[in-house]
Amino acid sequence: MIPAQFDYAAPATVEEALSALASAGDDAKVIAGGQSLLPVLRMRLNAPSLVVDLSKIESLRGVRDDGDALVIGAMTTYQSILDDASVHEHLLLLVKAVETIADPQIRHRGTLGGALAHADPAGDVGATALALGAQFEITGSSGSRTVPADEFFQGLFETAVGEDELLTSIRFPKHTGWGAHYEKFVRVSHQWSIVAVAATVKAEGGTIQEARIGLTNMGDRPLRATSVEKALVGQQATEDAVRTAAASAAEGTDPPSDLNGDAEYRRSIVPVLTRRAVLAAAGG
Repeated sequence: MIPAQFDYAAPATVEEALSALASAGDDAKVIAGGQSLLPVLRMRLNAPSLVVDLSKIESLRGVRDDGDALVIGAMTTYQSILDDASVHEHLLLLVKAVETIADPQIRHRGTLGGALAHADPAGDVGATALALGAQFEITGSSGSRTVPADEFFQGLFETAVGEDELLTSIRFPKHTGWGAHYEKFVRVSHQWSIVAVAATVKAEGGTIQEARIGLTNMGDRPLRATSVEKALVGQQATEDAVRTAAASAAEGTDPPSDLNGDAEYRRSIVPVLTRRAVLAAAGG
């Protein structure tokens, strides 16, 4: 299907992009890598009057070391993240999650900020950002503000980014030396997650000192498995101890029911996936 007619703008700066958004009001859409928006336009699920393309704004690309954190520009592609040695060293969980996304062609086009702003609860970077305690820089005509991950995701495809604002960068506290694993459950390769668990663990001498766990597609937004995190602290990273802690992984969740499985099915498998993710993370 061919998209409905729309005007197109390709600004070179954030300021120009904000001006373009302001001119069209709530009838504009921002395009980053296009991997989510283009199918929506082609199916005419949305028909904006203006599409604002951020691909020419170089200031939104790249990874910057900010002392105790890495700051990643919203237009940084998945492949650029995988190619960056500092991300491998300090944000291993992000690497593990991005490696599971689609195929190389999409990873060279899709962007971190585009996926986070799209806020699909089945997307793989939302729960990862939540688990890593990311902070989101949002810029509007009146300036910039910082929103923590647990306030950024506000519902199904809804975030704290206003209609006249842009997500410009994401600040990730370094988790240097933490083990990490992203356990993704799908029927076929390259599929959206039916359920997935993002786990990063700090362990010493086989004992878990800290753990942070994000859940994918277990509600209308990414979720933290805080009860599991608390239960893991001080435990040996053994099969039995982790299984006991992971038993509460579905607590407080409200997963969807669809062709891939109903809500109860998702609740039944998330403790298993959590156990696998934590053991893999604790092991390296």
